Amino acid sequence: MTWSIVARDKITGAFGIAVASRAFAVGAICPHLSAGAGAVCTQSLTNPYLGIRGIGLFETGLPAPDAVAAVIAADAGRAVRQVHAIDCQGRNTAYTGADCIDWAGHRVADDVSVAGNMLSGPAVVESTMSTYLKHLDRPLPERLLRAMDAGERAGGDKRGRQSAAIKVVSSEGYPDLDIRADDHTDPIGELWRLYQVAHERFLPRLPFMSTRANSAGLLGFDELDAAIARQIEVQPVPDFSEFWRR
Repeated sequence: MTWSIVARDKITGAFGIAVASRAFAVGAICPHLSAGAGAVCTQSLTNPYLGIRGIGLFETGLPAPDAVAAVIAADAGRAVRQVHAIDCQGRNTAYTGADCIDWAGHRVADDVSVAGNMLSGPAVVESTMSTYLKHLDRPLPERLLRAMDAGERAGGDKRGRQSAAIKVVSSEGYPDLDIRADDHTDPIGELWRLYQVAHERFLPRLPFMSTRANSAGLLGFDELDAAIARQIEVQPVPDFSEFWRR
């Protein structure tokens, strides 16, 4: 009842997951990410501990294929689970249980995987993947959103749509981006709108927040406002309204 894309940016090392479903608050339980370790998305009859335990194994250095195989082997409900993941070395893997509801399946490519179940057909996964690969020059969140938008246009969840989420982590213990539409008539369109709003102040502020190397960050309000204004001059707020005004 869900499809998702899990990816790693080769240049920055950032991880991202975007996910959509005809279920409430899919972003609350499916995506799991850890900066410098990896990303796991767990879905179908979702077992969040597959994501939690998978990330824990990544943090010990276990490769993604081995980590996913381990958590699936320990799960009595493995036949109705779907999991895909990537680690900090770009090793990725995907698993679709034999009893996941049709259409169910996955596709894995270099630094990215797409998986889904209860979809309108395989075109959802194929369109999501091909669109992501066509936009590798775009920022990671935009790549993910374009990919999911294409998957939705190809049919998406065969029951309809209700929620969607996108989460990106890079170098810090907090996410670069974490936005959700938990109950919406056009959840992916709503993510596009929120992503545009994030460019107004949230994303321009990221370079000046507390980091592992500088726990204080930029403290002066006037100085911070000036720094954010300079960031916006360099990268003006983009217009993604074509994706959410439809």
